Amino acid sequence: MCMKTKEICLQGLMTALVTVATMVLQIPVSATSGYIHLGDSMILLVGVFFGWRYGMIAGGVGSALADLLSGYAHWAPFTLLIKGLMGFVVGKIAHLSPQTKQFFTGKCFAGTILGAVWMVVGYFFGSAILQKSFAVAATSIPENMIQAGAGLVIFFVVGYAFYKAKIYQYISVHE
Repeated sequence: MCMKTKEICLQGLMTALVTVATMVLQIPVSATSGYIHLGDSMILLVGVFFGWRYGMIAGGVGSALADLLSGYAHWAPFTLLIKGLMGFVVGKIAHLSPQTKQFFTGKCFAGTILGAVWMVVGYFFGSAILQKSFAVAATSIPENMIQAGAGLVIFFVVGYAFYKAKIYQYISVHE
């Protein structure tokens, strides 16, 4: 597939959006050796409004870049995979199109919740590998659930505003 200039620019902008949103407010979490941030809500927005390709690349690359630039390089490979798959899942299940008449649909709820659940599960396994212990990794689950929940709330508030503004009519990317 050959990407058009507009698509390359959009992909770069969405990746930067995820990176900046992840870095702008970071709350360190001792249990995960990571941080809570706003980036997940942006991954959800990109996946829903732009589709799985944009969600996967912006989620994976944008989040991994944030880890690298924030001093969490040991998490970057895990983040690339976890957040990339998160964007993929959300975009595949919940992608909106100009024909979609509602924002709050079963597909939107299912896709975003599955993406958030995958993030928690993915970081559990990533933590188990880094910490060499499933028991220690289990202590990260509550903080990751808070991060996922906050990302979902922000996504639904901002996403609904974008939907009401009919932003999807101006995007015209092809999935």
